[in-house]
Amino acid sequence: MNLPPLASIRVFEAAARHGSFTKAAEELGMTQAAVSYQIKLLEERIGAQLFLRRPRQVTLTEVGARLSPVISDAFDMMRAAIAATRENADGVLTISTIPTFAANWLVPRLGSFQLAQPNLAVRLQANREIIDFSRQDADIGIRSGSGKWPGLVAHRIFDADFTPMLSPKLAASIGGVKSPEDLLRLTIVDPGDPWWRLWFNAAGIADPDLRGDPRSRFGDQHLEGKAVIAGQGVGILTPAFYETELAQGLLIQPFNIVGTADHYYWLVYPEARRNVPKIRAFRDWLLGQLEPTAEEA
Repeated sequence: MNLPPLASIRVFEAAARHGSFTKAAEELGMTQAAVSYQIKLLEERIGAQLFLRRPRQVTLTEVGARLSPVISDAFDMMRAAIAATRENADGVLTISTIPTFAANWLVPRLGSFQLAQPNLAVRLQANREIIDFSRQDADIGIRSGSGKWPGLVAHRIFDADFTPMLSPKLAASIGGVKSPEDLLRLTIVDPGDPWWRLWFNAAGIADPDLRGDPRSRFGDQHLEGKAVIAGQGVGILTPAFYETELAQGLLIQPFNIVGTADHYYWLVYPEARRNVPKIRAFRDWLLGQLEPTAEEA
């Protein structure tokens, strides 16, 4: 059996709860005549009388009394579900981010955002996929690229530049690294990374002979960084991701030569959602963590 129209069920629930067509009409913004009409439609659909009409009063029939608590429970469940959905939508910020950005930059700073927004929970989705906001559940994305994505607002975070880094102990093993050529005496972590050729070209070495297995791959830069800190070799890393490690002396950056591939990291979100409070709060916080040169594309 098909359900009666929801409008009639809604009117019945209000009238049964109030014991009055007049009060139900006031709650629902309807006329008393419209309430009576919807109740009549529901009674015809069910095939039984639901209310006894008396002067200035209506009372539930036996059928109506059986139906009323079931309908009320159903509406209570719907109200609870909608409230929970609204709370989740307003109170949870989902961020899709590149793993290295999450591990090396965002997570160490995220505490200050959560202190500033105690009622907002954060969920991180760390992967290298380019999220489709129309199909996937995320509020904000961190991407690398040109910054030109239709329908998205993109704020430039910092350059995806790169330079060699290594542990002080590894550098000391060859008496220190004084020139780019010294790096070629050491094992290179992920020698197949195209950044190496670009960097050595910038350093004036056209065809470097990189020591290491070109088949080696760590996949994500933060994993390569762990290997470099452990002294397994020299890595080609983005300085912005390793400010703490450089300051603590876990890594050294032997040269100021920094390569670039016209690639940047961006904070992105749908244009239509730019004024959603939780998105605006995170955007303002993140850009506040950066140099004043952070810009919107």
